[in-house]
Amino acid sequence: MSKNFPNLFTPVTIGKLEIRNRILSTGHDTTLPTDGTVNDALIAYHEARAKGGAGLIVVQVAGIHDSARYTTHILMATGDECIPGYAKLAETVHSHGAKIFAQLFHPGREIIESQDGSIPVAYAPSVSPSDRFHCIPRALTRPIIREIVEGFGAGARRIEAAGIDGVEIVASHGYLPAQFLNPHVNVREDEYGGSFDGRLRFLREIVAEIRESVGRDFVVGLRISGDEVDAEGLTDADSLAAITALAPGLDYVNVIAGSSAKIGAAVHIVPPMFIEGAYVAPFAAAVKQAVDIPVLVAGRINQPQQAETVIASGQADMCGMTRAMICDPEMAGKAEADRSDDIRACIGCNQACIGHMQMGFPISCIQHPETGRELTYGKLRQAETPRDVLVVGGGPGGMKAAAVAARRGHRVTLCEASPRLGGQALLAQLLPGRAEFGGIVTNLAHEVAQAGVEVKLNTQVDRALVEAMAPDAVIVATGARPRWPRNIEIDDAAHVVDAWQVLRQEVNPGASVVIADWRCDWIGLGVAERLAESGCRVRLAVNGRHAGETIQSYVRDMMVARCHRLGVEIIPYAKLHGVDADTVYLQHSASGEPMLVEGVDTLVLAQGSESEDGLLAELEGYAGIVRPIGDCLAPRTAEEAVFDGLREAWQL
Repeated sequence: MSKNFPNLFTPVTIGKLEIRNRILSTGHDTTLPTDGTVNDALIAYHEARAKGGAGLIVVQVAGIHDSARYTTHILMATGDECIPGYAKLAETVHSHGAKIFAQLFHPGREIIESQDGSIPVAYAPSVSPSDRFHCIPRALTRPIIREIVEGFGAGARRIEAAGIDGVEIVASHGYLPAQFLNPHVNVREDEYGGSFDGRLRFLREIVAEIRESVGRDFVVGLRISGDEVDAEGLTDADSLAAITALAPGLDYVNVIAGSSAKIGAAVHIVPPMFIEGAYVAPFAAAVKQAVDIPVLVAGRINQPQQAETVIASGQADMCGMTRAMICDPEMAGKAEADRSDDIRACIGCNQACIGHMQMGFPISCIQHPETGRELTYGKLRQAETPRDVLVVGGGPGGMKAAAVAARRGHRVTLCEASPRLGGQALLAQLLPGRAEFGGIVTNLAHEVAQAGVEVKLNTQVDRALVEAMAPDAVIVATGARPRWPRNIEIDDAAHVVDAWQVLRQEVNPGASVVIADWRCDWIGLGVAERLAESGCRVRLAVNGRHAGETIQSYVRDMMVARCHRLGVEIIPYAKLHGVDADTVYLQHSASGEPMLVEGVDTLVLAQGSESEDGLLAELEGYAGIVRPIGDCLAPRTAEEAVFDGLREAWQL
């Protein structure tokens, strides 16, 4: 029994199923399936979390009707060919003591991708457009509604046959069941619309169909958003009324917030670091007061301390800690063993988890790139020949390389020129609302220490020092410096600084600022917010279609919203051409026409980075292995730096 988490690691019973603890991996898309069925990559992914101590794993959505194909990588439960994969997954997860449910799903009008390049037909209760995906759906007919309801029952029957412990009906985030509940979306005049009971009919029929299709001991649950955080969405009161009415037919309810239908509401599908932890727990507490079945909750519960508080206070019976286990598959086991300091804490960046999914790539984590790559990197292999390894640079990439190389049995020294480990992550954490990003430094530094790496701070490395140390391999992780474009015209009277100088508070930006944002990432937006908060007039000129173009949409949308509230003016399609004493000269990147921004005190450059690769050139011809990683290899992000570090350390 854990001393620090006495409530989190007690068993909980759902239906007749006992689950070993209160930690849940909620259903989330991994992009690992390739043909609509469970494959070895998905099994390995969930096995890592089951082995790591999770109590319950809910597998990502499975479509129950052909019209439910909302992405090209969705699982499908429409045919018996799904059973063998689910059976292998169930057997694997059960072998590690965890329980497993599967989600049953229809998106309605929320279609994310085409299957073949053409726009698919989407269905909804009524012809109610989806703002986010610009989709005008076709209203469902009664026969198709019946097909979909029967599809839920048939899908549940197949999943039960595979040995999965239960199913979860997805009525969250504005998907089809929620569309039926919502009077702004469902304007039908037949028995499936109108009154609350009419709008609830679709979900009632689904629950009844599943109950008739499966055995008495098979668990049936519901996932639903409380507040959809949208003026035209469901409210806590709406959802609570639905939950209360459906509870007699359910074994549990799993609550969350947000909706896929609107940009502002969709951020709650995977809430970024700007949102406070465990923020849905108060709604879960209200549900617990209203029903007699277990209540599960998620929403930025990234630390076991948060989960313990939620469980101990009686707000919920289980906590969804999905990203916590994407970042550290062993989180639950470490917490149970009272090894909280060893947990690699999620920082809520969204970059490689939901960010990868939205780009169509398999799930991963910027801190733990082994995630989603379990078949390749899941089992650490020891080095056949231990080597002396020098890592130059203590940013995220260098720290990852050093920790993995040392764990593989190499003798590793890490040299960092500054007084602290962390590299550019130390700057990233200074952006408004992004202090949590500094957790990547804390986590990786802890891994370095655990692995037994010798760390030398305030140590500038040159060829002479490398020759003196004579390592077998040198990993060069010297990072980057701010890029000052050579092709812009800067008048002697102009005041020009870079974003790094602003964040370090090395300059006085004055009262009116233009930020020339070439990268279109979080730096330009973050500096804009920081300066606007201080009272500056800020114009953010982005050399792209929109601000934050290169970053995950939920992060971008929240940052844009924060800047909008502060009065930041965003100028898209703006290529920097030059600057004089009070005017910034831009060029419209599509039309080529000039754009002038006047009344400017300071131009802030957010123009990306240039590699600090001088040492790499110095080491040309060195007798040992020399490998550049991270920004030294090519300026990118922390994700690529850490993955570079893993790969190079793995290959030594």
